[in-house]
Amino acid sequence: MSKKETPKKNKPKPKVHKELQGFDISIDSFGEIKSNMNIEKINEFLNENVDDKKLAEREDYDEMKGKKKKKK
Repeated sequence: MSKKETPKKNKPKPKVHKELQGFDISIDSFGEIKSNMNIEKINEFLNENVDDKKLAEREDYDEMKGKKKKKK
């Protein structure tokens, strides 16, 4: 029994942060993640905009977080 391919429907693009405009990610048939944006740029964005829950318990987390913002 073979799988039938379903046609892609025109879905509206989700709203994204202005720094990530045009970002597209997908998974191919081999399970590889394909992206049109450099992984270093994605990691930099996440480091600047997302709090790390594991590090939040540390006493010096606010200092570390403050130092990152001062770099730019």
